[in-house]
Amino acid sequence: MRILVIEDEQKVARFLKKGLEAEGYEVETAADGKTGEKCARTEVYDLILLDVLLPKKNGFEILRDLRKDEIRTPILMLTARSATEDIVGGLDQGADDYLTKPFAFNVLLARIRSLMRRGTVRTKLKYADLILDTVAHTASRSGTPIELTVREYALIEYFLRHRGELISRQELSRDIWGYNFDPGTNVVDVYVNHLRKKIDADFSMKLLQTERGKGYYLSDKKLSFKSAKGTSAGMSA
Repeated sequence: MRILVIEDEQKVARFLKKGLEAEGYEVETAADGKTGEKCARTEVYDLILLDVLLPKKNGFEILRDLRKDEIRTPILMLTARSATEDIVGGLDQGADDYLTKPFAFNVLLARIRSLMRRGTVRTKLKYADLILDTVAHTASRSGTPIELTVREYALIEYFLRHRGELISRQELSRDIWGYNFDPGTNVVDVYVNHLRKKIDADFSMKLLQTERGKGYYLSDKKLSFKSAKGTSAGMSA
């Protein structure tokens, strides 16, 4: 599940990103209203956590303009303003839920799960016979359950959201592990190989493919890529 956090308080944004990623969510952050709205319009997210008091453009304005343009991504508003009229105003403009700061992190998680149960948030990702349930954090192929670690779950969700796209080790290192790529480590290769054994070993149709020297991609057939951004030579799997 992919979440966009639009929050200008860096400490809060870091806390949310770290906590949500620990729960297996893929998280991106934006520190001002204009940047956040641009992300919401140009990328695909399952949920947006939207602060009200933002620089450049406030959360109510972002909410109003997104809904006016028929962008229906679920939005959970975050605000230090607890006045009833603010809450009602946000909900009337199309917010799916509202949470007043300060809040306990487990309350936020409960609100996210509640939105999922309502069916507001897309809950399943599917490719061929591989299904990922983003509510239960479970995976299966042809109905056979696949046990995944938190990191393996994050990897397969990333591949499912970018299926058919060539993804380099640098991109996986940055987006899954959250740090700059170190060409001297093989941690990405190790985890991808662990994941491949779990989702492909017992099935005739192989889904997790390698483009030698360039990266990995999810597809039920071999594809050809002319180039890949941020790739490095010498990859093996």
